[in-house]
Amino acid sequence: MLIETEPTPNPATLKFLPGRTVMDAGTRDFATPEEAEASPLAKALFDLGDVTGVFFGRDFISVTIAPGAAWHEVKPDVLSILMDHFTAQMPLFRTGGTAGFSVPAEEESFSDDPADAEIVAQIKELIETRVRPAVANDGGDIVYRGFDQGKVYLRMQGACSGCPSSTATLKNGIEQLLRYYVPEVTEVRAI
Repeated sequence: MLIETEPTPNPATLKFLPGRTVMDAGTRDFATPEEAEASPLAKALFDLGDVTGVFFGRDFISVTIAPGAAWHEVKPDVLSILMDHFTAQMPLFRTGGTAGFSVPAEEESFSDDPADAEIVAQIKELIETRVRPAVANDGGDIVYRGFDQGKVYLRMQGACSGCPSSTATLKNGIEQLLRYYVPEVTEVRAI
């Protein structure tokens, strides 16, 4: 088995491509060792000590390391864990637990105004068809979280979370795209 690696715009994050499906549907972001308990693979990666984030995409895993850690030291261990996991065909998530597509509690309460349903549908469609595929190429994901008085709230995951160029992507790319196609959009914010 060959696992390819690709750099991402975030120098702390590498994208690992195992050459097979990782997630059949959706994505999963692990930002803490506690969240990683839901997945034997994510837990093993966090157990390395220098890993601060793990993200599962459709056909890739993005791994983020701590400031001060060096990829030339961590990468062989990450590759070994990924190789062992996929060659043994181990489950991605623990049984009996949740595969976890849960949203952090502080984000659950955001609800869109029903009067904005048509606008929200346009925003979601643009994010799904134009933004998410491009961001997945860079090892991350962007998830719609809400629309309120012209402001679109998005959650950045994987390589996008903490990326030095994420603000530019958000303002110069996503915000301009949404404002062009949906005039009601005045601003895009990351939460």
